[in-house]
Amino acid sequence: MVTIVIVAVIIALILLAVFTFYFLYRRFTRTWPKPPFRMPARTPNPANWPNEGLYLTWLGHSTVLMHMDGVRILTDPVLERKVGLRVLPGLVIGPKRHVAPALSAERCGPVDLVLLSHAHLDHADIPTLRKVVKPSTIVVTAKFTKHLLASCRPREVHEIEPGERITLANGIVVTAYPVRHWGSRFPWNRRMGYQSYVVRYRDHAVYFAGDTAMTDMSDVAKERPQVAMMPIGAYSPETFQGAHCTPEQAWDMFVATGAAYFVPIHHDTFVLSAEPVDEPLRRLLVAAGDAKSRVVAREHGETFCMESGEV
Repeated sequence: MVTIVIVAVIIALILLAVFTFYFLYRRFTRTWPKPPFRMPARTPNPANWPNEGLYLTWLGHSTVLMHMDGVRILTDPVLERKVGLRVLPGLVIGPKRHVAPALSAERCGPVDLVLLSHAHLDHADIPTLRKVVKPSTIVVTAKFTKHLLASCRPREVHEIEPGERITLANGIVVTAYPVRHWGSRFPWNRRMGYQSYVVRYRDHAVYFAGDTAMTDMSDVAKERPQVAMMPIGAYSPETFQGAHCTPEQAWDMFVATGAAYFVPIHHDTFVLSAEPVDEPLRRLLVAAGDAKSRVVAREHGETFCMESGEV
């Protein structure tokens, strides 16, 4: 009887914590945008991408599918309808997508390499990872986040931290760089890492910033990336800018990397902040000015390609 009472009290406390979190979340976000759900502008067909050159498509939020001389790479995979705290099967407390993924998890594969910048729920989604990570998939992730892949059974998992470089068996070189953000999945996960990456394979080098506030890109510039994937959303209210850059800051960081092309990410997928969902891209294009043609893959599902050897 005592055991039953203790279990009942624990369950009650858990439910109280869940509903308190839900109430506070709804109260904090009540004035944020509420855009209607829509389908992506385009539907890419990676099965038709050739094995030479760099192809990439923005699937929404920070999820980009790349095909680098035949090697398939996926960044921060999040392709479910909703992200957040999963309290029961089918019950998730958190933001819903207002734009459907440009591809299903099944149509992304087979994925050779998954990059995880950090463990936030909108960047490392376990249900998505279970679908895209196969026994042949390699995962590179931040320090103290490897356990998130326990149910996925990838071929290999490599935890690295800013300043570390790893050469994978398939010849891809991944280097981690520091960002201004934070990595805790939940408040008690104080050791979890967070970072950005330069991915290099043959003639191609791509920078994936993951999520960051304004930060120094001088070390990244030494890698001479051709493409930089930079976050542009979640900067309002102003207090959010301690961990998220504005579109203008994202453009300045892109210029500092020396990359030729800018792929905007982390916007117009989930409502995570107070700015209108279409504002980040509009502000970015204004900041780019006469160079706005360098902003590519602007729409969900839009594919950008670069031939081998192109600078």
